[in-house]
Amino acid sequence: MVFKRLLGSLGVGGPTVDTTLDPGPVLPGAGLTGQVHLKGGDADFDIEHITLELVARVEAEHEDGESEGAVSFDRFSVGGSFRLAAGEQQSVPFGVTLPWETPITELYGQPLGIVLGVRTELAVAGAKDKGDLDQLTVRPLPVQEAILEALGRLGFGFRSADLEYGRIGGTGQQLPFYQEIELTPAPQYAHVINEIELTFLAAPGGMEVVLEADKRGGFSSEGHDALTRFTVGHHDVEHRDWNTEVDGWIRQLAEHRASYGSHAAYGYHDHHGHHEHHDGHRSGPGMGTAVAAGAAGLAVGVAGGMVAAEVVDEVGDFFEGDEEEEE
Repeated sequence: MVFKRLLGSLGVGGPTVDTTLDPGPVLPGAGLTGQVHLKGGDADFDIEHITLELVARVEAEHEDGESEGAVSFDRFSVGGSFRLAAGEQQSVPFGVTLPWETPITELYGQPLGIVLGVRTELAVAGAKDKGDLDQLTVRPLPVQEAILEALGRLGFGFRSADLEYGRIGGTGQQLPFYQEIELTPAPQYAHVINEIELTFLAAPGGMEVVLEADKRGGFSSEGHDALTRFTVGHHDVEHRDWNTEVDGWIRQLAEHRASYGSHAAYGYHDHHGHHEHHDGHRSGPGMGTAVAAGAAGLAVGVAGGMVAAEVVDEVGDFFEGDEEEEE
């Protein structure tokens, strides 16, 4: 869905912009292509530049609780320095490369509740206006999908996914936020783990996998968080025994006590209140192959399911509201 808006800073009679992305989901670190369609207004205008901005709905934790806001995480100049005559129509094709850490928004074609958008900014005669917004759909890299598949086969279930503002210490994180995928424990680990939070930090040479477990306490001890990291490559994805490898990670995490009081050695989530238990998330069915049949009910905070059209509406409503707050 495309959101067309008159360039308000130029008043009635100004040019309009309509950006269309090529159909289909894209991959982190891969190309995003499309066209910016311009239509001239009542007079000639000098188009100074056309900029695409990647924006995300991100949660931030602070002393007063949680809040949400739109965060820009990359910008690309895709055209400009030309005159758009009155009533003239022009199309500017573009091709840009997404950051490797771009969050995934869907799994097996089903939305996860992550809201990403591509905003088009047009600079005309010294005035700038964010005149168009499009939903961005991102599917997992092969190695990300393989790890999620393995977790599903091991019995872990999808609980929710969100974007958290802040940085994970000790990692090569580049963006100002990271994606958390919250999982319900597999039966064999349910006696020691309440939930697992999974973060992918992809890069050209490989990917860091950050796992954090909310561990149950015993009769004489309180529960605490354990955190550890692993690095995997993008190659040989189809030839590795991911079930065994991922199960080894979880076993190490379940047995890992050193992180309690020494998070710096393994990396920590650098914002207030991260280690507090997250309440209010609804559990969903398992991941892996079974997701294809029931993933419509897995989106964050949605009872009974979410369809793609509703996600598009949420993109528009959220970012439109954010723009009003900025103004």
